[in-house]
Formats: sequence, structure tokens, C-alpha cells
Amino acid sequence: MLLKTILSLVLAVGPVAAPATPDIPAAELHSRLAALAAGRDITAGLIHVRNGRGQWSDAVGVRDLSSGAPAAADGHFRIGSVTKTFAATVLLQLVDERRLALDDPIERHLPGVVPDGGRVTVRHVLQHTSGLHDYMSEPGYSTNRWRADARFDDYTPSQLLKVAFAKGPDFENPGESWHYSNTNYVVAGLLVEKLTGHSYGEEVSRRILRPLDLRNTSVPGHRPSLPAPHARGYEPLPTTPATIVDATDMDPSLDWAAGEMISTTRDLTTFVTALLQGRLTSKQSLAEMRRMRDAVPLFRYGLGLQEFAIPCADGPKPVWGHTGQLIGYVTVAFTDGKGKSLTLSLNPYEQDPPTEAVVSMAAAVFCR
Repeated sequence: MLLKTILSLVLAVGPVAAPATPDIPAAELHSRLAALAAGRDITAGLIHVRNGRGQWSDAVGVRDLSSGAPAAADGHFRIGSVTKTFAATVLLQLVDERRLALDDPIERHLPGVVPDGGRVTVRHVLQHTSGLHDYMSEPGYSTNRWRADARFDDYTPSQLLKVAFAKGPDFENPGESWHYSNTNYVVAGLLVEKLTGHSYGEEVSRRILRPLDLRNTSVPGHRPSLPAPHARGYEPLPTTPATIVDATDMDPSLDWAAGEMISTTRDLTTFVTALLQGRLTSKQSLAEMRRMRDAVPLFRYGLGLQEFAIPCADGPKPVWGHTGQLIGYVTVAFTDGKGKSLTLSLNPYEQDPPTEAVVSMAAAVFCR
């Protein structure tokens, strides 16, 4: 009862948003985000929108259920699989530098690491068409589920691959099908390290974070905590859903290059905007990233990029970026490549935020 009262008070007052910019539907977006918190879909929600004329940030809900402190628009959060877009961007930069080619077999650069690595290519790995089994589908290896004290265990990439390869491939011929697998981006991280002689995190920092001045984005390694400010991440226990546990702190090495990074809505907006405007790779490499294949009904997949069709009155409008989900945190980072961008961070509460709510906010931004 106390927690419900705290949430109600914070939602009634609400944190102060950044000033609205022309053509950004700030009031509508705030209302839709606040409705998620009021409906106990989220404990906190952060948003950043950019268009050709300016940008706007907002936050709703609480950063901590115990104190009831309001969420901060500049809060840090775990971005989950949006990490894949950073890793893919670094590999495409290495392609631009002629350090490898997209159709190189993995065996050429990581001999003996990947079963059937002579047929699995860099492109297959980045596009989830390799058939490599997803280690996170195995019991105890998913960071989308409550793992109690095991969430502080540390892992090496080779341990993660061992779990994946014990199961064999999900389909026989690389390229014949599409299946999302975090294992692909463990391989991608290892490729970066083999080709550069540096950790993939160092290369992400050197090639992306520093050039774009993304000071609030980091590759945490084994650090279990998030920088301040941040909203806590919560999860209902599977066996007793009425019990909410704090899942914020964890050793993110189980995600590694597939999903460990931390950022803010403003930083992610800057990143996806720069990427789709061609500021991080060659024109040819960006075209390869945007060369999509059918994945699931909700989106198509390129090389570390998802493509979504936002339903608008005058027809669907494509946007690119990535989504991420890691226990306690849901991330959406989209851009139309023409100046409009939207980033959301949502902290699920009693249930996952409905997809329809995210789509409606995206439509409010991209259909104008």
C-alpha cells in the first residue's frame, strides 16, 4: 500500500521535463508514458526525442520503490541488446579498413573457435543467420530471468560458447533461416578482439563513445552496479508474482558483447542518429547494415540493426535501430535516418510494458 501511495504521489507531481521543442508532441508523449506508470506497467520511464529543430527529454515514475525518489531524465540504464548495434558498427568499421570482409568465413579469423566455422561467415553472425545455438536459451543463462545470487557469477566468452556449442546448430545450413541468437555477438566480440588486439569494449570506446562524446555510455565488464543517477530494475518472482525483487545489480559478463552496455536516452539517441546519418561507417557499410531480411512479424533484421514499420495514417514509415531487454530494463532506440529519433527506457513493474504503448509513442514521433 505504501508503494502504491508513493507512486501515485510522484505521478501526480512528476519530474520536470526539458522544455518542449516545436514539432515534438511533448504533452502526448508524457501522457502516454505516465499512463504506463499509473497502470503499474512500469516503475520508471525515460524518453528522449530529437528532430531537425531540437530535442526533448522527460521522465516519469520513481527511481527507487523504497524511497519514492522521482526518476531522472538523465538516468543510466542497461541497454541490453542495443549493445549489438555498437558491436556490429565496430566490425563494419573494420570492414571499411579492409581488416576483414563480410563474407569471410569465421574460421579464417578465429580458427577452431566455431563449429563448421568454414561455412559460417561474418555476415551470418551479424544477421543471426548462422544457426549458432543461443546459449541464453539454456536454463540459468538468461539475464531476462531472475537468477538470485547466480546473477553475480562471472563468465568468459569461451564459457558462453561452450554452453552454446554443446547443443549443436539450430539449423543445418548457415544462411538458410533466421534465428535470434546471442551467441552470434559473442563471436562478433571475439572477432573485434582478434583483429585489433584490444578488448571489444576498448574498441567501442575508441571508435564510437569518444568521437561522439557519449560520456554517459559505458562497457561495464564485471562491474555490477550502474552509475548515478539510475532507476532501479525490478522483477516479479516467477513462483510468487506478487513478490517484487530488485534485480538492478548483476555481473553483466553473461551478456558481454551481446548486451552488457549501459547508457542514457540522450546518448543512445545521439548514437543511432549518427549511425544512420552515415557518420560512423562508409556509405557502403551502412547500406549493408540496412540490407534487411525477414525475421519475425514485428521487425526485419540487417547487420546489427532492426527495421520496424511504424503504422501512420499515410502508410507505414520505416525506422531503424534496436531494442533491448534485460531483467528490470527495456530499451527502444529508433531513428528514421532523416533527423527524427526516439529512445525509451522502461523499467517493467508487475508486467512487461505493452508493445502497443511503445508503437503509439513511436507513431507520435515519426508520423508527424
